[in-house]
Amino acid sequence: MVEIRYTRFDISNDMEFSTIKKLIDEDLSEPYSIYVYRFFLNQWPNLTYLAWAEGSGKPIGCIVCKSDTHNGVRLRGYIGMLAVEKQYRGRGIAKKLITLAIDTMIDEKCDEIMLETECSNAAALHLYENMGFIRMKRLFRYYLNQGDAFKLILPITEKSCVRSTFLGMDSFPTDTIL
Repeated sequence: MVEIRYTRFDISNDMEFSTIKKLIDEDLSEPYSIYVYRFFLNQWPNLTYLAWAEGSGKPIGCIVCKSDTHNGVRLRGYIGMLAVEKQYRGRGIAKKLITLAIDTMIDEKCDEIMLETECSNAAALHLYENMGFIRMKRLFRYYLNQGDAFKLILPITEKSCVRSTFLGMDSFPTDTIL
């Protein structure tokens, strides 16, 4: 069995950047511009992880994420892209990459973690749901290929379970039913 090691993205390494782009472009149905990659990798390099196979001079898997304030009341982590080369699938690499990203987002005090995945991607849905993600809504014709997506959320804190509207209120009226 080939040994797999995991590293954080090195923003100073252009080779890692181009390999991430190539991995994702080959694996995901949605094409991303160079600006999307730069947006994620320049602002949140600490939320990008790479998987390396022993003896391989290039990454064989990656996860690209971000975190920012959502509706001004909670910190939301976001898994933007995840890819593992086909010949390395089924070895727990994607799960490990997701776990590394989730752990970092929890350390950074994210209240929840969100992502979208194609409704037709049964393997991805199975993986994410087994890790605790919940389907929140179906997004019709979400992708350029007109495919539908599911929005999934992993609640981390109690804030994630309260509507944003209510989190912004200083106090609740006690005689009103919401």
